[in-house]
Amino acid sequence: MVNLSVTIGPLKLKNPVMTASGTFGYGEEYAEYIDLNRLGAIVVKGLSITPRDGNPTPRVVETPAGMLNAIGLQNIGVRSFIREKLPFLRQFDTPVIANFFGDTVDEYVRAAVELSSAEGVHALEMNISCPNKQEGWIVFGTNPTAMAEVVGEVRKATNLPLIVKLTPNVADIGCMAKVAQDAGADALSVINTITGMVIDIRKRKPVLANNTGGLSGPAIRPIAVRMVWETCKAVGIPVIGMGGIMNARDAMEFLIAGARSVAVGTANFVDPVAAIAVIDGIEAFLAEEGIPDINNIIGSLKLNGL
Repeated sequence: MVNLSVTIGPLKLKNPVMTASGTFGYGEEYAEYIDLNRLGAIVVKGLSITPRDGNPTPRVVETPAGMLNAIGLQNIGVRSFIREKLPFLRQFDTPVIANFFGDTVDEYVRAAVELSSAEGVHALEMNISCPNKQEGWIVFGTNPTAMAEVVGEVRKATNLPLIVKLTPNVADIGCMAKVAQDAGADALSVINTITGMVIDIRKRKPVLANNTGGLSGPAIRPIAVRMVWETCKAVGIPVIGMGGIMNARDAMEFLIAGARSVAVGTANFVDPVAAIAVIDGIEAFLAEEGIPDINNIIGSLKLNGL
């Protein structure tokens, strides 16, 4: 028997595998393919205080070992999620983590308040890769002052576990992780997508209508693993690793680097049962290695020369 249970701050998970926001809809879309009870947690599509239509098409393009997306955070809004989607998720024995965002500090706070009062939401994940439109489009996740303010205000607005999802588009991920921790984050998600561009060489124009998008998939995994390792060294709160996890071997890299949990994202588009395969693969690996508890391998990285 192998113990796969982990804790993310005050949140207890039956195993360390969750779904990455934006790749699993609101959970219901995948219910006919997998048993949602088997997941460590379900992270739903990002929510804003009011519905959004997202960006014009085309807004997805395949890249070598990955994909570029500029969906534009299309979603049904917090209130519709609570009314129409959350009742379905309540029937499962799996924590629901609500990802949310805003264009202003006030929008973040209002979304957090609404979600915190909803039965069946077990934790919040802040997407801080959005620009603060009230402050000259300063991106919350790349400006330490803006990050500290928005995380601090949300921290005061909720009693739920607060996870801050960091952007990789910064010079020092460890520095930004410390800012989020000091402002009140219970845990960190590392990393969000990396900004990229694909050009149609015949038209001499970007393929995406938005010009740029977020790169995800196996191509970014080595970068994500490095950033998870750097983040774990910089802070004392749990880290959720993500970025190009396609199988259990990929997930183990993040766990060994120090992540206490992992999120499967782009792989869900390739194989709807990818997250379950990762869970089974982690359990099999630990059994083969004679490791009875997954917590024994978390952060077990041995650096060369040390």
